[in-house]
Amino acid sequence: MGISIGYWIGFFVFVVVMLLLDLLIFHKKDEIIKVKSALCWSAFWIGLALAFNVVIYLVSNQMWGKEIASQKAMEFFTAYIIEKSLSIDNLFVFVIIFSFFTIEEKYQHRILFWGIIGAIVMRAIFIFAGVALIEKFTWVMYVFGAFLVYTGIHMLFKKEDEKDFDPNKNIVIRIFRKIMPVSNDTTETSFFVRKNNILYATRFFIVLLMIEASDLIFAIDSIPAVLSISKDPFIVYTSNIFAILGLRSLYFALNGVMQYFHYLKYALAFILSFIGIKMCINEYSSEFGYAFHISTTTSLGVIAVTLAMSIIASIIVSRKNNI
Repeated sequence: MGISIGYWIGFFVFVVVMLLLDLLIFHKKDEIIKVKSALCWSAFWIGLALAFNVVIYLVSNQMWGKEIASQKAMEFFTAYIIEKSLSIDNLFVFVIIFSFFTIEEKYQHRILFWGIIGAIVMRAIFIFAGVALIEKFTWVMYVFGAFLVYTGIHMLFKKEDEKDFDPNKNIVIRIFRKIMPVSNDTTETSFFVRKNNILYATRFFIVLLMIEASDLIFAIDSIPAVLSISKDPFIVYTSNIFAILGLRSLYFALNGVMQYFHYLKYALAFILSFIGIKMCINEYSSEFGYAFHISTTTSLGVIAVTLAMSIIASIIVSRKNNI
């Protein structure tokens, strides 16, 4: 019971049109994205995702009936919330990368734009591979679940220090430097430059590679989490892409206040662990015929309450520190 190829084509056309409008019209020039503008764009992308959620319900209702339509709509919304909340953790990595390479704010949007292009392709590969694995080997759900629990526990105790960040240790960067020369000219603002008939990559392209590498690592956590909500490739992929499309505006909206999210790490660690446990429990119940099942609605409630509590606690602590 899957969506027809026409809807896939329509979605890809929609994404391409939105990206072209973004690059060629709305953000044609390199400029600093102000917080007010970023908040408006964030609201726009969230609004588009919610509108698409309605479309999923209407189309599913026409094809399969009200009950399945409600299920599909809830799966999309929950998957979108999971992807959106987990992506916030990735924004901290962006801050560190841009800070290390001293990338001016007016150039950051362009780098993130091309980073999203790569993320769209990588997500498609990850999602279809994940769905294929689950359909062929049901025990993979236990592996994904255990991995999410491990990731949540690891995140809880992991200490991140910007001083310890060294892109030269990244395997992607090390391999790339062996393949292509990199210019040390920090004044270059393009991705590539030609000198003495030799093509060099610039620090901008290195930053882009770092962004892609961080998204690749992030996808290893987020894709299994979303697959715990739905195994429908269309639901999983579209929810991922809508979250990614709004990631740039969210970055510029939260860039100045991310240091105040004291308890976000703990919330995300709990969410990952909860989803991992849910994945294992539901698969076990389904395999052995037990009635107990953690529903998508329950998952959404747990995630929403956890995020709300972390945000409220962070605000309280920030206000106390400023007194």
